[in-house]
Amino acid sequence: MGDSDNTTTQPLVTRRRVLAGTAIAIVGSKRNAFARNDLETDQSADPAVVVWRKWQAAHEHTERLCRQQQRLERILAETVGFPCATIQLRGGKSLTLHSLRALRDVLDHCPEDTAMRARGEADFAAHQARWDAADKEIGYSATLRAEREAADRAEDLLELLSETPSASLAGVVVKLDAVLKVGEGSGDDAEFPRPQIRSVLDDVIRIGRGLVPKQRSG
Repeated sequence: MGDSDNTTTQPLVTRRRVLAGTAIAIVGSKRNAFARNDLETDQSADPAVVVWRKWQAAHEHTERLCRQQQRLERILAETVGFPCATIQLRGGKSLTLHSLRALRDVLDHCPEDTAMRARGEADFAAHQARWDAADKEIGYSATLRAEREAADRAEDLLELLSETPSASLAGVVVKLDAVLKVGEGSGDDAEFPRPQIRSVLDDVIRIGRGLVPKQRSG
């Protein structure tokens, strides 16, 4: 963790919202049924579907790592606690700080603060050492690095997917599916442009079923 403010990072949420732009939420089983049936016949012919499959695997891997690192962070927080130091202010009030930077900012550079600052820094260093030892044992930081690498790969593939022309309605559906997954949980489902995008997706599914009658039952 080092000498920095100890705040929980949210790289995935940030990436998702930037990449999604005007994120949408698409619901309903019709999309899954149409995509499944159409992909069975068009997956080798549509380059967008090929990229989407790679993105889907990277996205799911990132989600698994995200859940894993969150679980490991909870274990560390519950067993060791986030590194911190508690100091006594001049008025007698105690204050708990979670970074060396905060500790140094709070204490003045007066002679009477020097000893307090030294004690606080030593307490913080000891707590940080306990965190680091437990972290190494359970693999939290390693998992966090793996998650970030997986998220970077998913981000690259999502960008590639957006640049890859669809050769079929299946390609259109999977592109919308990717936007759906990236934008999950980012806001009100009725907010523009989600209802409008769902309408477009319904049109694509309806037209696709009309063009391929044998897939109606899917």
